[in-house]
Amino acid sequence: MLNLANFITIIRILLVPCFVALLLRYRETGNDLLRWGALSVFAVAASSDALDGLIARLKAQKSVLGSFLDPMADKLLLNTAVICMSLPMGHLARLPGWFPVLVISRDLTIVLGALLIHMLRGKVTPRPSVTGKFTTFFQMLTVVWALLLWPRHMIPLSLAAAFTIISGIEYICIGMRQLHGTSS
Repeated sequence: MLNLANFITIIRILLVPCFVALLLRYRETGNDLLRWGALSVFAVAASSDALDGLIARLKAQKSVLGSFLDPMADKLLLNTAVICMSLPMGHLARLPGWFPVLVISRDLTIVLGALLIHMLRGKVTPRPSVTGKFTTFFQMLTVVWALLLWPRHMIPLSLAAAFTIISGIEYICIGMRQLHGTSS
């Protein structure tokens, strides 16, 4: 059960508090080394998302645990990051307050939908979609963009918001098909 891909996913989960600690310490001190540290931790965690998936496919290490653990790790990393980045953080551009609400609402809808399907059908088949992968990419890009202090963070933010909405609708449709027992 604990294969290399799942181990990398667990490391990603453990990096989340490190990211938050560095970011909060940056907020207190304004020390740019802490911002760069937070960016590095976030970049490693975000990169591990692609790495664990690649390893799972190449080494045939796909598992039921991984199919639940990987999206949970993504949600934990991204929800934590967008919440933190929507708070005043020194010189960092704040993400608008509606963005974490949008991201968390989508993720809660997915999780509650999966729970409902499990309760009513006895089985949930979590499957990432291409739109969902773009959503994750643009959400991660938005966080990195803001941590780099690059101007015009509204560009990746707008793409992240659009894909968050589109993938949310797509996952609702997929969930409805699973709930009604049709193919997805």
